[in-house]
Amino acid sequence: MAGRILVVDDDSTVCELIQVVLRSVDIESLTVTSGGLALAHLAKEKFDAVFLDVHMPPPDGIELTIKIRSGGLNLATPVMIITGENDRALLSRAFGAGASFFLYKPIDRHDILRLVRATHDSIQQEKRRFRRVKVSCKISIESDARQISGSTLDLSIGGTFVRGSAALPVGALANVTIDLMSNPPFVSAARVLRVSDGDCMGMQFERLSVQQSKRLQDFLLPLILAKSE
Repeated sequence: MAGRILVVDDDSTVCELIQVVLRSVDIESLTVTSGGLALAHLAKEKFDAVFLDVHMPPPDGIELTIKIRSGGLNLATPVMIITGENDRALLSRAFGAGASFFLYKPIDRHDILRLVRATHDSIQQEKRRFRRVKVSCKISIESDARQISGSTLDLSIGGTFVRGSAALPVGALANVTIDLMSNPPFVSAARVLRVSDGDCMGMQFERLSVQQSKRLQDFLLPLILAKSE
């Protein structure tokens, strides 16, 4: 398990809940209720993980994540964004800012401990690992009248790298259906960001809902945890 964790939320009851859960497994935590105080602690102390509420008086969770990723002691520290909002643009912004994981409300003890486990050992040292998990899933891609089949080479909350029967041009928008080995399949809009080797595409998911994002995280976390054991 991780050592000292920073919890930042302007709701003191949320801070207390997370702190109680962490204390139950002998993990020390520091809780603060403002982004300004969080910045002061982040500047002088290295943490093993940071929980950030997305909605706070400035600087909010996304602004804090950007500052963390810009340099300093906690540049590679895993960041868990706390959210209950079904705001697709907000999720995209948080992930783009450098969030590692999402803790979804209502907050559950099991979810907290599972995320903390994922900060251990090699996951902590390789900050981008969660964002690109090597996994092969069947995928079908539809864009206008084109139908492409293939498989994922890696997958994350933000998108996927795919080897397909053909490739779409960079910038193309498509609907993707991914077999996550559970019913129903995962369906999302995705945009092609890059093409390589003729038939491989890097695709970014667009307009994910909280439910879609959580489903991807629930699929990926066991794979991440298995690699860290």
